[in-house]
This record gives sequence, structure tokens and C-alpha cells, in this order.
Amino acid sequence: MNTFWLKNVRLETGFKKENGTVTGTVAQEFHLKIENGKLTSMTADENEIKNSLPVVDAKGKLMLPSFREMHIHIDKTYFSGPWKACRPITNGIFTRIEEEKDLLPKQFPFAQERAEKMIELLLQNGHTHIRTHCNVEPTSGLKNLEITINALEKYKNFITYEIVAFPQHGLLRSGSVQLIRDAMKNGATHVGGVDPATIDRNIEKSLWTTFDIAAEHNAGIDIHLHEPNSLGAFTFERLADFTKEAKMKGKVTISHAIALGDLEGQPLVDIMNVLKEQEIDITTTVPINRHTIPIPALDKHGLKVSVGHDSLTDHWSPFGTGDTVEKLSVLAERFRCIDEFSLNRSWKYASGGVTPLNDAGEQVWPKVGDQADFILVDASCSAEAVARRARIVSVYKNGNKADQSCLERNDELEMAEER
Repeated sequence: MNTFWLKNVRLETGFKKENGTVTGTVAQEFHLKIENGKLTSMTADENEIKNSLPVVDAKGKLMLPSFREMHIHIDKTYFSGPWKACRPITNGIFTRIEEEKDLLPKQFPFAQERAEKMIELLLQNGHTHIRTHCNVEPTSGLKNLEITINALEKYKNFITYEIVAFPQHGLLRSGSVQLIRDAMKNGATHVGGVDPATIDRNIEKSLWTTFDIAAEHNAGIDIHLHEPNSLGAFTFERLADFTKEAKMKGKVTISHAIALGDLEGQPLVDIMNVLKEQEIDITTTVPINRHTIPIPALDKHGLKVSVGHDSLTDHWSPFGTGDTVEKLSVLAERFRCIDEFSLNRSWKYASGGVTPLNDAGEQVWPKVGDQADFILVDASCSAEAVARRARIVSVYKNGNKADQSCLERNDELEMAEER
């Protein structure tokens, strides 16, 4: 369906205020014309709907920006397979690394099928963009990259994606440098990394090599940093230094950034200033089994923060649902976001910063000319959607509805292309 009218769509149009305090959200129904993947007309007058075009009735459901899953590992998961809990950790992160040397080859035969099931769940839960990390190390070689690309390409009509070449076993420690370079030539979009002090035991050489590969391929960087306290803060500082030297401002992401949850007072302010200067953004799973990084404080300071699921279930963690509305609700509850304004603002952590209203309450989305990427939610406003964990009714990418029948037709098209 390339051109159609979506009628009776509920859109947020402003805030209700009492004595300068936001106490509610104003929303009203509109009719939207979707044409060739974009919003081309928006009206409150039903008489303007041209009867010659197909009409879809949204029945008053709330339209919100779709989600961007910014940290997931689709290449190594137990999802859709038999239940399996994690083994006890006996040697920190190295317990899991050693497990992978035996586990990953055993997963190759069914890894793509499981990745596809995870993508379908993320789609159903409102995600139209996925950034996935993909193991690239001697155990996997480029096999996991091949699996990841094949899985993502199958859903290219419904999602956009990025792939981070991830040296899970240590860039230097496992001798993965050439493999990461090869991955960047074969479909990866970002250079990954993990704990240069703890894993590689050489912060300077590990970061220098990471940035060298990224510069060679004009690519961004997304690095896992679990290192705590002052060690983590020092790694942040050196990462920012390398970002500046490589002229990669705005192209670097820190995943997890655990040390930010350990810092407070002036040390936290100082490190936020360092990261902000180089426009280094943060991705978090909103962990509750440790100190959660101070997401509202980071946002207020001008740092971009995004949420991700990491995994839905694997040998690292048995948890995860793929439900980002639920994750936003956990975030709001964790930081006591109980008022209308703070609940409303929390949507940006999952949508790449896109929200229907700006801080002043002015409607900024959707606008004529916008890409038709959105979800329909059973809620009166985004604050209610977050607090009450509202049900997602429909997901649209480029004006195409990503329901099960469409996914099945997509399978048929893929099979026809193969024949």
C-alpha cells in the first residue's frame, strides 16, 4: 500500500499547564495521507479525504515515533530455542569469553533462524531501526557477520540497520585486528570494542587500533565499557582524547558506560563535560542489578542517551523481553519520573530523540514531509503509554504496516528471489 489515508489518528498537540506546571497533554484526531513512504498531507477535516484512495481507520489510537533498538546482539542468542539459564560466573567476564569458544560454533546451524525470530519480535514491539553488535573474533571468524547480514537483509522492507564489528574476546587479546578490518570490508558499519584495560590490558594500543580501523573505513565506533569507577572514567577521558585527535566528533558511542553510575558530584560533571565536548553518546540497558547510570542528569547536561536490550536471552543473561515501552517504564520508575512532563520526555530515549512535542510543548512531529515511520498505541498520550506500558497496536515503516501477513509475504518474496 503505497498511497492511503490513515484517518482518526490521535496526535499530541501541546501541554496543559497550571501555574506554569505541565499537568496534562493535549491531543486531537487528524487524518494523514501517506504517499510513497512519506507523510504528504495532514488535516483535521474528514471531508478532505479523497475517496479514490484506500482508507485505514486508526480508531483514535495514539501515533508515536517508532523505536530505534540501539544495542542488541542478534547473532548469539537462545531466543526461540529451548530454555537455558546462565552458568555461574567464576572468573568475571572471562568466564563468558571462554564459554563462547565452545558455544558459538555449536550455534552456527541455527543462529540465523534465531536472529530472524528476534528481529520479528523487535518489529512487533515497535522497532524500525536496529543497531546490532556482531561477534568478530577467531572462534567465529566472519561467520556471525554473514549470519547477521543475511537475517537483517530479509527484513530490509521493514527496518534499517547498523552492524558493529565486535571483538568480544578482546581486540588485542584474541588477535582480532585483521578480522575486524575484514569485517569492515564485508558489511559492518561500525567498529566495536570492549574494555581496553580489563580485556586487552593496554588502553592506549587498544584504543589507537580501534580508531585506526575506524578512520581507515570512515566509520563510527561503538565500544562496550563496563570498567567501573576511576578506571572507567580514565578510559572515557582517553576515548575522548582519541576522538578529538581523529576528528571523529559525534561518531563515537559508549555502550553501558558503567562508571557513570559510580561517579557523583564534581567528578561526574567533569566527565560529562569531556564527553559532551566530543559529542560522545551513550547507550544503556537501564540495569537495575547495579548503580544505574544517571540518565536524566546526562540528558540535562546535553548528552544523547539511547536505550537498548543487549539480548533477549543468551549465555550472558537470561533476561530481556524486547519490549521497549516496558523498558521506558522501568527507566521512569527508576528515576521517579512520575509527573506528566518527565514521563512525556522519556520517549526520546528510545526514538533517537524524536518526540511529538518539544520541551515548550510545541508540536514538532509528525510534519508533512516526514518519513512514515511510526507506531499506533492504545493510550491517550505518551506519558500514559510509558507509565501504563501501553499495548502497541500497529507498526509502520515507510508507510508499510509490519504485521505478520506482511512478514509472511516478505518470506515468499525472498523465496521467489532465490528461485
